[in-house]
Amino acid sequence: MYNEEFKDRIKEDLKKSLSSHRYTHVLGVAAAARELADRYGCDADTAEVAGLLHDAAKQLPLPDMQALAEKSFPALPAPILANGGLLHGYAAVTIARERYGITDQALLGAIAHHTTGAEQMSTLEKIIFLADYIEVNRDFDGVDDLRKAARRNLDEAVLLGYDSTIRHLLDQGKPIFVGTVVNRNAQIDVIRAADRKA
Repeated sequence: MYNEEFKDRIKEDLKKSLSSHRYTHVLGVAAAARELADRYGCDADTAEVAGLLHDAAKQLPLPDMQALAEKSFPALPAPILANGGLLHGYAAVTIARERYGITDQALLGAIAHHTTGAEQMSTLEKIIFLADYIEVNRDFDGVDDLRKAARRNLDEAVLLGYDSTIRHLLDQGKPIFVGTVVNRNAQIDVIRAADRKA
């Protein structure tokens, strides 16, 4: 569905709109997403496209992000709308839809929720959420443990991702979006339900 020509077009556009550092990160996320997709039974090309586009709006001014995000998500909570770090995934959904004609809801959801997560996440959403943490260029305390967890158990790795973000925000003395805590707790329920079935 998403051939090399389509992906090359996205890459060329991103080269022009992102810094070299951000573009390198995006390529790393796309590669990590392909690897995780192969491991967990998702379409690798779809995962790669989601990885390429997840930060497509990352370096836009906040008012531009807000305008894009509200086209696809007219009822976003105020804390997300006010924070480009949380908002850029939602804004990138509109870029994916309008510039590239993408209508796959699973792919769009993975782009939207790659930073905030969601109470209920598809396998593809979990893959992009994790790929953003573990891509090869990332270097932070605990990233190697997160990479190992991602190869071992997708759901447990997602929980570790939430924990890493919350711990980082606490260490920095920054506010924590309440949705992140809600989504983390929902992920604990997912793991417990899987344990009960095992």
